[in-house]
Amino acid sequence: MEQQYQHLYEMLSQVQGYIYPNEVDLQWGLLIVLYPYITGLVAGAFILASLERVFNVKVLKPTYELALLTALSFLLVATMPLVSHLGHPFRAYEILITPHSTSAMAIFGFVYLWYLMVVLLLEIWLDYRRDIVIWSRQTKGFKGFLYKILTLGVTDLSPKTIKWDDKIGYFITVVGIPSAFLLHGYVGFIFGSIKANPWWSTVLMPVIFLFSAMVSGIALVLFIYMAVSWFRKQKIDILALDSIAKFLFYILILDFTMEGLDQIHRIYEAEESFEILYLLVHGHLFYTLFIFQILLGTLVPLVSLGVLQLYKPKELTRRIIYFCDSLLVLFGIFFMRYNVVIGGQLFSKSFYGFTDYKVRIAGSEGILLSLVWIIVPFLILTFLLWLLPPWKKTHDN
Repeated sequence: MEQQYQHLYEMLSQVQGYIYPNEVDLQWGLLIVLYPYITGLVAGAFILASLERVFNVKVLKPTYELALLTALSFLLVATMPLVSHLGHPFRAYEILITPHSTSAMAIFGFVYLWYLMVVLLLEIWLDYRRDIVIWSRQTKGFKGFLYKILTLGVTDLSPKTIKWDDKIGYFITVVGIPSAFLLHGYVGFIFGSIKANPWWSTVLMPVIFLFSAMVSGIALVLFIYMAVSWFRKQKIDILALDSIAKFLFYILILDFTMEGLDQIHRIYEAEESFEILYLLVHGHLFYTLFIFQILLGTLVPLVSLGVLQLYKPKELTRRIIYFCDSLLVLFGIFFMRYNVVIGGQLFSKSFYGFTDYKVRIAGSEGILLSLVWIIVPFLILTFLLWLLPPWKKTHDN
């Protein structure tokens, strides 16, 4: 009994004003923050890769395969925060065997499989097929055995077959662009369609999620390209770096504009929820929104990248700025997801009170488990770079 009173006291200590009893504890924590964050990284990385193949931005060639492998690594883990959050994770497969046309989450299972099996895996296989066949003939041991499996029995290296690989791969990339938008846009659709929550309910939510996904994915590829080049002690293609930074700058402007437009619209409408949202952003979300997301994650990278579009300092200085900006953008987009997911649960539907959210170190919604699902994609990417190294790939096909 004493423990129950202690637990009740701890819960009530989180409450400010009047809230309903079922709103004291937040249902969604860090794992649900990670879910849209990781899917956004996937979509953004793929879109950057498509710039080279579909839109013929040849200066991005050094990062094309790296961007695809990065997208695949994070896509393989994208559902794991959701599965970890489930009370019965072994029932997660049921979303794929019980389709429901009116459920956004049910549709996501099929969108995810389409994007993973048809778009990413098939495009990477077609792009690497000739090299995999060559490596299977030249490599011995376990690695050579893996290459033989990856050939799928298709060992024809005639010019006609290679040309067909390129044509089919190009078509899949074109199809993959709207698929990438669909993969992540639906996450914003889920939040934006919850009319009972004024923090989420806006038609701009899917658009904001899409642009922030592109921003985060481009920043991730920029960071990984620089890190891999440093680790391999290879000279960085500064022209490719400048081009990635330029695209990051442009998309960051669009993303910041969309989020600003959403806030201006809220202020202009000033509905009955305006006062509680005003208290929310100036209280519970002040540091995560104004400092972490807007100042450090948006304005600092935006200003520094903008200056570099007008003035080109020495290569080393640009590389340092690009590296820092990529980390700041990834940091800022994470807190954008945090402010949406956590912020939307902090205020009561009564509009008269707040609850609080304390980040835990351990537990099912703790920092340690969240770090696991952040680190695992990098381990998968390390394996893929060992198995399918872009720097050993032939590009004369």
